[in-house]
Amino acid sequence: MANIGYIQVVRHCNHFCGFCSNPTTPYVHTFDSMKVLVDDFVARDYFGVILTGGEPTLHPELPEIAGYARDQGLHVRMITNGWRMADPDFAKQMADAGLQHMHVSVYSHKPEVEAILRGLPKTLGRSEAAVANAVNNGIAVNINCVINRLNADHLHETIAWWIERHPQVRHFVWNNLDPSMGRAEVNQDQFLHRLRDFEWSLAEACRLLEDSGRTFRVEKVPLCYMTDFAWASTETRKIVKGEERIVHFLDDKQTVRQTTWGHRYADACAKCTVQPICGGLFDKGDAYDPAELTPVFVDMDGIVERIITDPADPSYALRSLPVWKANFAQRQGVAKEEAQRQQAQEQSGQRQPSGDLKVGQVTADGLRLFNRKRRIEGKQAERHGVRLETDRVTRQGTVDS
Repeated sequence: MANIGYIQVVRHCNHFCGFCSNPTTPYVHTFDSMKVLVDDFVARDYFGVILTGGEPTLHPELPEIAGYARDQGLHVRMITNGWRMADPDFAKQMADAGLQHMHVSVYSHKPEVEAILRGLPKTLGRSEAAVANAVNNGIAVNINCVINRLNADHLHETIAWWIERHPQVRHFVWNNLDPSMGRAEVNQDQFLHRLRDFEWSLAEACRLLEDSGRTFRVEKVPLCYMTDFAWASTETRKIVKGEERIVHFLDDKQTVRQTTWGHRYADACAKCTVQPICGGLFDKGDAYDPAELTPVFVDMDGIVERIITDPADPSYALRSLPVWKANFAQRQGVAKEEAQRQQAQEQSGQRQPSGDLKVGQVTADGLRLFNRKRRIEGKQAERHGVRLETDRVTRQGTVDS
């Protein structure tokens, strides 16, 4: 399987997104503490690693850890806001170190909307420069976009803008807003949308990309809101192929190993023909309305066949639909038991780590950085009219928000 793991290398950022789901913590990483996590992915026979944050380019040893991961045979990726990658020298340094694939987060082609969502002006131009620098250095580029209230109606316009201005970008990823974490949880009134708000625009964006020969993925969106492109759902693809994902969070969660991909379903979902391969509604805080979920009656086998026979995804071995069905039936039983176990852990406030690995640590320098960032973020929040996340807890105790 093409399992790809995540390492949060920092948890601070030079932007201030009002819906950030992974805000600042006092935890910090050194090269040695990140190296242990890379080694764990290698031991698990993972295909690659994604270096993320916060904003990963703020870690002074990012080139070193990228180089180490590449030397161990991992495919090295990074999720970034692009600010530092707009510097040609830094972009070359990262390419020389071993970075092969970069996901640049851009939320809208409209500068005024992007500025509101970023909490910072002139980010769009720097994102474009980052894309150009990556391409010039042989780094593949994806564009990532979080779907929210301010961009839900013009996702297709943003895609048309990218196709026209940067035809070298060949892959796009949308993530539906997670309203149950970080600043997104406390600023739902500003950033949370209804599912119906993006349905048409997302479908049109997918059509533009498919017609132009580009590829794309959609995360945290139920299949009833992307029926024509169900094969592009990240959760559906992982359910079909039985893939897992490990995230090494630089906070109290530490390591989370995700092996099941189903979330919330409505009663109507029981009638849906694609429910077995749908991740449902990603929402742990009752922010979205399950009444928006409706059953669809399309051929599940056709969706599965497109995924398991995808020539661009050679990692999956079971190319025969009958063989896949037998394997899937067996995996469904195991997955049901795993989902029940995870639900029980969440209800009891416990989490099952993937191992005994320690993810970063809280140090005096980390606490100083955290407190400084919180003061700065408090001023930014006041200036932009948003609220900071609450109930910050570390292993050193509770930190006032």
